[in-house]
Amino acid sequence: MGVLDSKVPQGPLAEKWVNHKNKINLVNPANKRNIDIIIVGTGLAGGSAAATLAELGYNVKTFCYQDSPRRAHSIAAQGGINAAKNYQGDGDSDYRLFYDTVKGGDYRARESNVYRLAEVSGNIIDQCVAQGVPFAREYGGLLDNRSFGGVLVSRTFYAKGQTGQQLLLGCYSAMNRQINRGKIQSYTRHEMLDVVLVGGKARGIIARNLVTGEIERHSAHAVVIASGGYGNVFFLSTNAMGSNVTAAWKVHKKGAFFANPCFTQIHPTCIPVSGEHQSKLTLMSESLRNDGRIWVPKKLEDAKAIREGRLKPTQLAEEDRDYYLERRYPAFGNLVPRDVASRAAKERCDAGFGVNKTGEAVYLDFSSAFMRYGREAVATQKIENASEEEIRKLGKAVVEAKYGNLFQMYEKIVDENPYETPMKIYPAVHYTMGGLWVDYNLQTTVPGLYAAGEANFSDHGANRLGASALMQGLADGYFVLPYTMGDYLADDIRTGKISTDLPEFEEAEKNIRKQLESFMNTKGTKSVDYFHKRLGKIMWDKVGMSRNATGLQEAISEIKALREEFWREVRVPGIMEGMNPELEKAGRVADFLELGELFAKDALHREESCGGHFREEFQTEEGEALRDDENFMYVAAWEYTGEPSNAVLHKENLVYENIEVKTRSYK
Repeated sequence: MGVLDSKVPQGPLAEKWVNHKNKINLVNPANKRNIDIIIVGTGLAGGSAAATLAELGYNVKTFCYQDSPRRAHSIAAQGGINAAKNYQGDGDSDYRLFYDTVKGGDYRARESNVYRLAEVSGNIIDQCVAQGVPFAREYGGLLDNRSFGGVLVSRTFYAKGQTGQQLLLGCYSAMNRQINRGKIQSYTRHEMLDVVLVGGKARGIIARNLVTGEIERHSAHAVVIASGGYGNVFFLSTNAMGSNVTAAWKVHKKGAFFANPCFTQIHPTCIPVSGEHQSKLTLMSESLRNDGRIWVPKKLEDAKAIREGRLKPTQLAEEDRDYYLERRYPAFGNLVPRDVASRAAKERCDAGFGVNKTGEAVYLDFSSAFMRYGREAVATQKIENASEEEIRKLGKAVVEAKYGNLFQMYEKIVDENPYETPMKIYPAVHYTMGGLWVDYNLQTTVPGLYAAGEANFSDHGANRLGASALMQGLADGYFVLPYTMGDYLADDIRTGKISTDLPEFEEAEKNIRKQLESFMNTKGTKSVDYFHKRLGKIMWDKVGMSRNATGLQEAISEIKALREEFWREVRVPGIMEGMNPELEKAGRVADFLELGELFAKDALHREESCGGHFREEFQTEEGEALRDDENFMYVAAWEYTGEPSNAVLHKENLVYENIEVKTRSYK
């Protein structure tokens, strides 16, 4: 077992990043034009890194499997982006954002990285405003903020319910400027299938053109993996259906350690599963928890009557409703962190109080918000003797202005009007906090190979609070990588172009062709989706919201057997030399089948509960997560040795010198 060096600079926490930037090596502008960088993934992390590095003068190649960088899954983020601007005057600061993020991660994140994230958060907002991102504004003209779960201040900047889309459009416009200048070569509909190491350093990738089927070699002096998370290992998740782990998994198999794979976030406000036919789940923004109240019936007979259609939720008296989050966690109420809210919903549904036909849903009710906002409108508009119906109508208009697109999306999917009947929600897999292990410079254990955004593990610990993903992706791309990559690339100013005729490129391409041919030559009888769905069921049932040793051991064995069956029985129609979506999926599912086993192995080894990782054997009397700080306050980074079950554990011990580690309580 090795102990990892995170390369965290010495000195006081608040001065680490400034001092580090002052001391690292730089590449002068004349030399930058001689250095090539490959970026895999063009969401907020990859897109912002590409635009900034190209603006600095580097030659950048970007790769994405979508038909445009603006279709990256970052576009789906709804609720907002955190920053410590303290526009609300409610006591926020860089330190408070840092503290809340570390506490929200159940003290399983690297202290120095999280402080840097908080430190640059304000710059992100300024950058995006300069790009024209239409953040919501309050009456006085300042940018507006709203609250998110797990914190006691309002620090979340938002653009209605389309924050990810607007941020990505700003990022995409910055990329387009560099594409027009010739500093970015954009390869759309291309999928990275391997990284090429020359002399132990990342020097390029092998990619497949998804339109022509051609296998291509691309060289560079450094490679950035910004390909997002691996939530689709569960098959059903809030991720786009194309989201996958392939880029990250391929570099893991070439020597990059994979850290904390079991740290996966379950989001509490998703549209419930409606049946076996579904291929993805839809997220309802956590921002809805600001104004929606979560409840189930107090009586089992009422819950049963609602499920059977004999009783409508609007007919249930207030005293017969159990606002269970407000009851259990009075200090935070409906704004408890995501893992707490998710487990509480599961517990109520498991106890028989679920409100949809499957019994796996709770209500998110806005009737109180309608009346509260309506009374405010009546007061400000000086309306006398307003009826309850008039008050409710005015309140609905306020809610529509804040969340209208989300309500519209819900109605289209569920065919119920959420203004008239409460929304139904249930937890679903959303975000993955684990990922490629990186040091303070965001470099993996492979020299010249970097990871940014959701593809790395660095900033969120065991439970990402809401509105942190966009913050981390843009921080990595706009404000971290442009500095830290220069420190590494300063040694490459005399290297010259990297040839793609090197034997390492030849070998990597040969191996990729061999795998693709294997898929085409396996004349099985079952589709790729058949295996993906079976993997997802194993993962959700035994490695999902709560886990135990028996289930995890079973999952490891079952996934291994499923993987062996996949390679015997999968059938990929079509041809290799051309467009073939089933061939794309086969490669991705093959990687998920390996990741799933490591995921379960990591969850089994971590004999504690923390944040998004909940082991049933380790909980308090109240059913809350029970950490083991003495034995598990470390990052678990796994080294690939040929089989996921044989992965070797390396530890990065976490030391908190600037905050007191406390039992996490949201009561």
